[in-house]
Amino acid sequence: MTQTSVKSSRRKGVTPFGVISLLLGLALFGYFVRKAGLSQLLEGISRLGFGFILVVAVSAIRQIARSIAWTLCIEAPFRLRFRDAFRARIMGDAIGNILPFAGFLVSEPAKPALIRDRVPLMAGFSALAIENSFYALSVALFICSGMVALLLSFALPKGLRVISIITLVVIAVVIAIACVVIAKRLKFISGTAGFLHRRGLNEKWIEKGRTLEDRVYGFYQNNSKRFLPILLLEGCFHLAGALEIFVTLSFISPDQPPTFLTAFILESVNRVITVVFKFIPLRMGVDEAGTGRVSKVLQFTMATGVTLAIVRKGRDVFWAATGMILLLQRGLSLRAVARDAERAVAEQAKMSVSANLPASESS
Repeated sequence: MTQTSVKSSRRKGVTPFGVISLLLGLALFGYFVRKAGLSQLLEGISRLGFGFILVVAVSAIRQIARSIAWTLCIEAPFRLRFRDAFRARIMGDAIGNILPFAGFLVSEPAKPALIRDRVPLMAGFSALAIENSFYALSVALFICSGMVALLLSFALPKGLRVISIITLVVIAVVIAIACVVIAKRLKFISGTAGFLHRRGLNEKWIEKGRTLEDRVYGFYQNNSKRFLPILLLEGCFHLAGALEIFVTLSFISPDQPPTFLTAFILESVNRVITVVFKFIPLRMGVDEAGTGRVSKVLQFTMATGVTLAIVRKGRDVFWAATGMILLLQRGLSLRAVARDAERAVAEQAKMSVSANLPASESS
């Protein structure tokens, strides 16, 4: 990666679109806080009290589940320890929460870069891509389950019913396309890179895409026995999310006790909000809007839904702070980690190109 591209990727952290999204999110957050009633929100948070420790403890199950899933996606002869995967995941997610506008582009490469003293970068990156693909499948199935439960269990306003049905149709189409891509081993990544190469993308990224595809498809072909354990771990991630909501509502909504079904539905809605509004810091405003409105459908008050969304932000802030502490312990800063991730990916891409050149060309 050239110096120019590194600088340009840094500038992506703050863009006009990002600033506008943040301001709109803050305005929406303020609107729903006011609409729900600040005194009611404070009352709900005070009811939670030290229960927040239990909320954080339950949320730790989610971090643990995906960290173990990542270790299972590492192929021999390499091995990733749980401790290293857990720490890298916490640090990478902290970067994604603090730099949301370029978070995914930086936080995901940062995770394998942070463990490359344990596992070669390409092995770690490929394993992370494989784990993310299992996670994406689990998200699709979880959202579908939540939407079906919502449609069958509650009388919905026409607008929310239409949105739920559209979500189900879109997810079904995405799952079908993903199954076709994997079954036929279509060269989606390298094909896209080749298309972009004809429009100026460096050739090394084509080789990078081919290497990644070969590793991912090779894993699916050679490690079928790991599929069920990985999918079960991803399922634990989502069920722990529903349990976290159940615990939170048990504290903040004593007059309308939750059931696990309502917690399950609220977590599926939370997944939709997270996927669609990833670019907004802490999903500011949109989480309060979505959770507040769906909470009313589920017989809770608007204030309960908004309080739930705020508690989730507190949990995210806790894990972001934990990730920052781990980074500081290693003597790293956000800028240093972002730079290291970009350099590591660029170095690996260069090595991939060199490995695919004939001997006469590489000498």
